[in-house]
Amino acid sequence: MDERKIRVVVAKPGLDGHDRGAKVVARALRDAGMEVVYTGLRQTPEQIVETVLQEDADAVGISILSGAHTFYFTKIISLLKEKDAGDVIVFGGGVIPENDIPGLLDAGAGAVFGPGTSTSVCVEWLEKAVAEKRAKEQ
Repeated sequence: MDERKIRVVVAKPGLDGHDRGAKVVARALRDAGMEVVYTGLRQTPEQIVETVLQEDADAVGISILSGAHTFYFTKIISLLKEKDAGDVIVFGGGVIPENDIPGLLDAGAGAVFGPGTSTSVCVEWLEKAVAEKRAKEQ
């Protein structure tokens, strides 16, 4: 991988006020040497995408517990494409039913991690995904 650190935005869209999981993931990514920007609670998809663009992020992690995962994933992915940032890796987690995960992946998410997933699994997946993305860009 090139010398530039992986840059990740961790986002908490919607009205859900529970962000412990998002903070745990943000900390794990930071501890792994990545540059992490946590957007805080109650962000709109537009605010999240604007942060991704401003930070020149490689990836955006979406944390959703409210049940609105299909809306938020598809809206954020759509906005990224509209802003010519469709190459940004989108991943996420939270309380997302197993039956909904294939639809999120089909919509363009790279991975969806469920409750109890080890942070090391997230870190390893993201490192690999970013390495593959950067290899294609060269």
